[in-house]
Amino acid sequence: MSDNRRYYYLKLKESFFDEDAIVLLESMQDGILYSNILLKLYLKSLKNGGKLQLDEHIPYNEQMIATLTRQQVGTVERALQIFRALGLVEPLSGGVLYMSNIELLIGQSSTEGERKRRARLALQKQKALPETGADICPPELEIEKEIDIEKEKERELKPGQPAPAAYGRYDNVFLSDEELSQLKEELPGKWEYYLDRLSCHIASTGKHYKSHAATIYKWAQEDAAKAAPKPGIPDYSCKEDESL
Repeated sequence: MSDNRRYYYLKLKESFFDEDAIVLLESMQDGILYSNILLKLYLKSLKNGGKLQLDEHIPYNEQMIATLTRQQVGTVERALQIFRALGLVEPLSGGVLYMSNIELLIGQSSTEGERKRRARLALQKQKALPETGADICPPELEIEKEIDIEKEKERELKPGQPAPAAYGRYDNVFLSDEELSQLKEELPGKWEYYLDRLSCHIASTGKHYKSHAATIYKWAQEDAAKAAPKPGIPDYSCKEDESL
């Protein structure tokens, strides 16, 4: 009996772990764990076109994701916050989470025969099997490139390109050492406030910013402008026991 089901598999480019977002992710504390969770979420979302949902009416929540990935709920919550900050996950309406760029990672085949032909061709190249070789049934889920998580853990950044560190209440504000030093110098007594403010804003809204340092400077300038007295308006205020 033929199998007409559709099979999905995850296609990873050889440079997947060299992409900026993945390098930043794995440079964090527990980053390799977060990377493992990310790959599991990619796999879970394949059959739904990148959406994390049990079916079209039930989206996965943090508790469900924790169960499926075999992780603690707190770990999953922190991971999702970081994924949003890095643009790896996008929130949709109805509480659905969407795995960004998933369309570049999905492979699919429609029939058992197609899967068998592909497997036979691969083995023919390796072993020079005849065309009339026996049927070969590959596993239902194919991953085109094996991923060795432990080996990736040892991978180092390219010299001269240190990864920004994560700061803020939710570890989702990314700054280089130079940017952090400049903030401390130019916003003394205020830089920690703006770090936490931006961290909470990103965590609560899911917004993405090209430069977190530039966003902090922009907010500081706007706050300073609001606090400054408007030109051309005399200050008639007076203290207690004073008269105009």
